[in-house]
Amino acid sequence: MLEKLLGIEERYNEINHLLEETGEDYQRAAELAKERAEIEPIVLKTREYRQSIQQKEEAEMLLQTDDEEMRALAESDLEELVPKIESIEKELKSLLLPKDPRDERNVIVEIRAGTGGDEAALFAAELVRMYTRYAERKNWSVEVMSQNETGIGGFKEIIFMVKGKGAFSRLKWESGVHRVQRVPTTESSGRIHTSTVTVAVLAEVEDVDIQIPESDIKIDVYKSAGAGGQNVQKNSTAVRITHFPSGIVVACQDERSQLQNKLRAMSILRARLYEIEEQKRISNLEADRRSQVGTGERSEKIRTYNFPQSRITDHRINVSSFNIVGVLDGELDIFIDELSMRDETERLAATAE
Repeated sequence: MLEKLLGIEERYNEINHLLEETGEDYQRAAELAKERAEIEPIVLKTREYRQSIQQKEEAEMLLQTDDEEMRALAESDLEELVPKIESIEKELKSLLLPKDPRDERNVIVEIRAGTGGDEAALFAAELVRMYTRYAERKNWSVEVMSQNETGIGGFKEIIFMVKGKGAFSRLKWESGVHRVQRVPTTESSGRIHTSTVTVAVLAEVEDVDIQIPESDIKIDVYKSAGAGGQNVQKNSTAVRITHFPSGIVVACQDERSQLQNKLRAMSILRARLYEIEEQKRISNLEADRRSQVGTGERSEKIRTYNFPQSRITDHRINVSSFNIVGVLDGELDIFIDELSMRDETERLAATAE
């Protein structure tokens, strides 16, 4: 670890030197500044670690003196320094863990009603509000890309983008099946129904990340339709893209122009294809480790929202909250913090093997 830290610090010093020589090459300066910002926390923590080690060695030397007062002072210093050094070591190990390159990206969230009919569609709408409120708490923005509403305020399907630094690092844990147990307002007998909603969280992907040959896709255009099948536009502005190799079909109709709908549909398609490749890579490299926390696969039931008991349980980490109103209002960190910590713990354990 110390060798790796030394190499990072040398690179940090090299970047500072290179920044002084970039002149008017602003693109190069931006690239170097970004790299420096990424490793600076490690460098600062390394310097704090080195200083603490030096202080510890000096205190240990003072223990050899005949001066009782100095020895007592040294013992007091060591009582603080030893746990501090252990804490810094843990922080450094955490900082050195490989980062998911997608963590800082915007995300595309796809929510679809599963079993449960209208009740599932209504709960899908509640999840949309939950993620919107969570995004507001993080100062992120939300932009609807495509939606298929029901006549009673629910969603059969909705796709939206969350824009903000670190959005994927937090929301990636939400992928999976969300189950709701409650008495629907339409249920006269008071019987509890169980419905499901599927959530998929995809990192936004740039053109350079994944190439899609034109020969692999078919693009159809048609008239946008609103609730009840009424035509919203007389022109054919809605776009449907079919990707032949994967069989994925993406449709967008919410924008007023065909070009905007095409760009959005392509963005969703790239994100889905990238996710497929990323899941293959993860399965090959980290299947054993990830199975301990939960893979986030869409078919995996990750959370149950039990309204009669005002309880939400995340099955991957066996953590429950009895503040169902607060969670549905965006207070998701009780689960996301624990999932992130468990994941980091497992990765640290894997590096120690």
